[in-house]
Amino acid sequence: MVDDGRARKPLLPPRAHGGGGGGRRMMRKWALKLGTSIVLWTVIMQLTSLLHPRLPKSWPSGCVDRRGRPNATNSVLDLGRSPPSPPAIVPQRIYKSNGYLLVSCNGGLNQMRAAICDMVTVARYLNLTLVVPELDKTSFWADPSDFRDIFNVNHFINSLRDEVKIIRKLPDKFSRKISDKSGRKICRQIFSLPPVSWSSEKYYLRQILPIVRRHKVIHFNKTDARLANNGLPIELQKLRCHVNYEALKFTPQIEALGDKLISILRRSGFFVVLHLRYEMDMLSFSGCTHGCSDEETKELTRMRYAYPWWKEKEIVSEQKRLEGLCPLTPEEISLVLQALGFMRNTQIYIASGEIYGGERRLAALRAAYPKIVRKEMLLSPDELRSFQNHSTKMAALDYLVSVASDVFIPSYDGNMAKVVEGHRRFSGFRKTILLDKRELVKLLDLLKDGKLSWNQFSNAVQEVHKNRMGQPAIRKVIPGRPKEEDYFYANPQECLAL
Repeated sequence: MVDDGRARKPLLPPRAHGGGGGGRRMMRKWALKLGTSIVLWTVIMQLTSLLHPRLPKSWPSGCVDRRGRPNATNSVLDLGRSPPSPPAIVPQRIYKSNGYLLVSCNGGLNQMRAAICDMVTVARYLNLTLVVPELDKTSFWADPSDFRDIFNVNHFINSLRDEVKIIRKLPDKFSRKISDKSGRKICRQIFSLPPVSWSSEKYYLRQILPIVRRHKVIHFNKTDARLANNGLPIELQKLRCHVNYEALKFTPQIEALGDKLISILRRSGFFVVLHLRYEMDMLSFSGCTHGCSDEETKELTRMRYAYPWWKEKEIVSEQKRLEGLCPLTPEEISLVLQALGFMRNTQIYIASGEIYGGERRLAALRAAYPKIVRKEMLLSPDELRSFQNHSTKMAALDYLVSVASDVFIPSYDGNMAKVVEGHRRFSGFRKTILLDKRELVKLLDLLKDGKLSWNQFSNAVQEVHKNRMGQPAIRKVIPGRPKEEDYFYANPQECLAL
């Protein structure tokens, strides 16, 4: 540091002249008092953490992170700004761990993302040590990606240091072979169970914590929707948001490619993301075959019966469609977009896997909106090579583009639609059009049958959706029927400025 020549106040008391013994004694006495104060303060803080392991109550509300900064959950939301300085590592929370929590997530990217947020919250509430979650490798998508292939592990661990201890692997002593009564070496069994769905924090405190204390390690083999939407302490709800919007960042490789996609789209101006959930697995498992040929319907039915873990086999497609439980077809989406007022030159990015029926099924939509693009059209094969056959990585790119878009429109309210909706609310209530499929199906059928003119149809579609644009809203609560109420991650109102 350059000395500016100005007088500086000494950090320690000045040494006395002519009789150094007294000055040295004063300095030693002063240093002893300072050292004692520091030790006492450290002990008090650690005891406070041990005796009162409550979550912090000083979380700010509104669309900001918990440290009061405008949220910047992924770099794609801040294109055009210089990158922020790396945040300082937060101080580690000191607590006596009650045991270790292993979790095996199930489902696609967004189902697993929400589950990770829930499992961190459970670990924090029970004072457990969390092992970095394992991602699903055995479901329909068969993606071999590990957590470190999708999410930034270092950021995940460091950004949660002040809440919960997270380790990369279970200590060896829990995986070593032990001797049974006859002296044979056997593998130590880890207690495994699926937690009860939609449970409150009391379930984990009363049912799960005693098991952990007895076995030292517990493994959750199912993690989807294992924490209630409502009724939890606000500190836990805000922790779920902190994990989702701050701690869970994608890997630098995924974020860099996501940034590139968004830059390409923004160079052409305004863009809409259409989450067109019209893939083969969606249609097969939902039984939604409206608009499919007889041969396609048979193919989708055979696929559903080929998977024994899918319980619902006999499905009446038209009944589900009338109840608003099916994704809209590409042809129906084309009509709805026109009715909502989107012009022919609107740039539309399709976020989805392979569309069932391929370009043939996209023909009507592409005729109405020629500026339809997909990631495969905007990025080179070399750029996507490491993403091929990794559906979770591909979904991560679509997630980043969806969150950053000017408008997001999901054709089906599955996990991605809900989690992206919530992220866009947290990012300042970005416009998200939540299609009312039950009403739309009625209107589409009336239009098809000639019972509505185009103007009548368009006016009706706009009227139905005027309050379904992602505006601030209170989450709908239905006691005893959590599947039917609003999903926490679609509208995390406890973390928003309403």
